[in-house]
This record gives sequence, structure tokens and C-alpha cells, in this order.
Amino acid sequence: MGKLTSIRHDKTQIDIVKMRQYRLGRVREQLKKLGYGGIVIFDPVNLRYATGSRNMQVFMLRNPARYAFIPTEGPVTLFDFPNCEHLSEGIETIDEVRPAITLSYVASGENLYDNAGEWAKEIADLFRTHAGENEKLAIDYVPSVGAIELAKEGIEIVDGQEPIEHARSIKNDQEIQAMKISVKTAEEGMIRMQQALEPGITENELWSHLHTVNISQGGDYVETRLLSSGNRTNPWFQECSDKVINDGELVAFDTDMNGPFGYFTDISRTFYCGNGEPTDEQKRLYQTAYEQIQYNTDLLKPGMSFREYAEKSWQIPDEFFPNRYFTVAHGTGLSGEYPYIVYPQDFEEKGYDGVIQPNMVLSVESYIGSPSGKEGVKLEEQLLVTEDGVENFSDFPFEKKLLR
Repeated sequence: MGKLTSIRHDKTQIDIVKMRQYRLGRVREQLKKLGYGGIVIFDPVNLRYATGSRNMQVFMLRNPARYAFIPTEGPVTLFDFPNCEHLSEGIETIDEVRPAITLSYVASGENLYDNAGEWAKEIADLFRTHAGENEKLAIDYVPSVGAIELAKEGIEIVDGQEPIEHARSIKNDQEIQAMKISVKTAEEGMIRMQQALEPGITENELWSHLHTVNISQGGDYVETRLLSSGNRTNPWFQECSDKVINDGELVAFDTDMNGPFGYFTDISRTFYCGNGEPTDEQKRLYQTAYEQIQYNTDLLKPGMSFREYAEKSWQIPDEFFPNRYFTVAHGTGLSGEYPYIVYPQDFEEKGYDGVIQPNMVLSVESYIGSPSGKEGVKLEEQLLVTEDGVENFSDFPFEKKLLR
């Protein structure tokens, strides 16, 4: 095998300023629609969406040390980790940067409630300054001590996930172009994986090729470790391990990759390891998953309700229903996001309705594996909803030798 060279994607086509301003505008549009005076954002993915600023994103998933206050109308204040104020210089969506108060016991010790009280007073002061008589402040999430202290300030707290998720669900042209670059980056990693796949390689070794390509192209991280082989492919969600991949085994994976610009690539494929002929059972599983993906892709159109799409979706055979994937399709943006569209059998218990709209990006899912079977197949496509139907972001091929 010859030396592999890295493909450098042209990122200059993305107008970052235009993308940031659109996303902040979407957040404010949703806040205004719901009648909220502003929002406090802690989730680092939401924070990146709303402001375009990032800092130690994975670290901040656990440590509440970075947040922003966004009024429905007025200046945006970012609270950043100590000595990190310079990271947001030149970002036009941020009007002021202040040092954050970390709402954790690790950072505060016995001073936690005192620090949380100081935090609550600062947030309340900003809110009252810029929200006028509006008393509804949205928060995407906040540590319990912050909620306790903020309640003492007499502000009505409402859940902030609704406006953020609805804002994120509709992409503009800049976001769509960024997502295409992320997908192409993932596809390059998938090619490397396919080329490296041979009996004797471990799951972790194979998985590393996707990570390497992503980092080399300026991507961020991979959210999950969903690569498995042989009998570890059934049931799904077993994480990547040191298991050696053997000749004749299936290898299934889900990219779950935050690539360039932070945009999520959510594509799944199942490979066959070795030069032999797949078994009839492997082909049956793969063909079944392929039929589900193709049917649900062709079905997807703007204007359909989530319930209608679920009810008209491909009917999974009873044999595979117990091990089904938890959604038929879900939104994709800076991560997996709104909406989740579940199987019709699950709709009353777990589903909710809405309308599929142009410029939503949906990942259509399939997992086929029988509770009594040895292996399973995972396939998934990432689709842009257009005025007329869908555009597939990926042209990565399916396994011809597994298609009957």
C-alpha cells in the first residue's frame, strides 16, 4: 500500500462572521417567540453555536467554568475561564468578556454557596438591566447550587433547551457548507479505516484512523466509541476495544465526529473483514439494513410531520424489533440534536410531533440485529432537507459484496 496523503479542504469558502451572526440571530428569534427576556448558556456546544467562541469544549462539559448571558435584545456577555478573555477577541457576537465564577465544589470548596450567590447576583443584575420588565430567564442547564441561589433573586427560570434546539435545527448556507467539509473529512477517515482493515488489527487501532484524519483537518473530537466487530456488533452500542478483528467478521461503526468548524458528522457503515465471501446471514442482515436506509431516505420530504414520517417509515421485521435503534431519524448540527423521530410503536410513549422543514439536517438510522443472532449491521446517512426532498451529504459507498 502506498503512502497516504492528507486532503486539505478549502475552508475559505465559509463566511464565519455571517455564520456566527445568523446563529445568534436564530437564538434571539426563538427567545422573542417564546416571550423570554434572555438566556444563560452553559452547555459548551450551545455556547459555541450562539457566540462562535470555544474554549476547552470537552473540559467544559464537566466543569461549569464558562457561560454566557444573551438578552433577547442587548449586549452579549461571555464569562470565560480565568485568563482566557483574549480567546474571544475579534468575535463580533460578543460585546463583553468577564471572568467566570466556577460553580463547582472542586473550584470553591466550602465557599461554594457564597460563590454561587455572587454568581446569581451578577446574572440577575445583567438580566434586569437588559430585559426590562420581562421576568422570564431561560437557562439551558445550571449546577444545582446555581439554581438554588438564582431562585433567591426572584427571577422566573424557564428551560432554555427549547429555544436553543429550535434555533439550531434550521441551517443557513454557511452551516451547510461547513457540514459538507466535516462530512468529507469523515469520509477520508473512513477510507483510511477501510484500507487499514485486515485480520489481526484491533478495534482501537482501526478506530484511530478516523481520529487522526479529523484532528489533522482541524476537527475537534469524536463523541462516542461506537466501533465493534464480530459478535460484539450485536446488540449495538458496545464500545471500541482491544479485541482483534478476525477474518470474515463484520465491523460496524458510527462516526459521531465533531469535525472542522465543530460540525457533527453522523454516518454509519458496516465493513466486511477479509477477502473471503460473506455468509448468507451477513448478506441478509446488511441487505435488510440497506433497504431500511433507502426507503426512509426516499420517504423524507419537507412538510411531513414527525408522526407522519414515523408512521410511514419502513416497517422493521418483528425479528429485529427488540434490538432496534432508538430513533428512525434525528437532527444533526453541532451534535445530535432536535428532532428525535422514533418508531411508530414507540411514538405514544417517547415521541413528540413537529414539522420537517427545509434546511433541517437529519440522520436516517438503521440497526439490524436479532436477539438470537451473532452479528448486527449499522448503517446511517446524513441528509439535508431541501424544498423538493433531500440531498445526501455523503457519497461513501456501501459494501457491494454484502448486498445480495
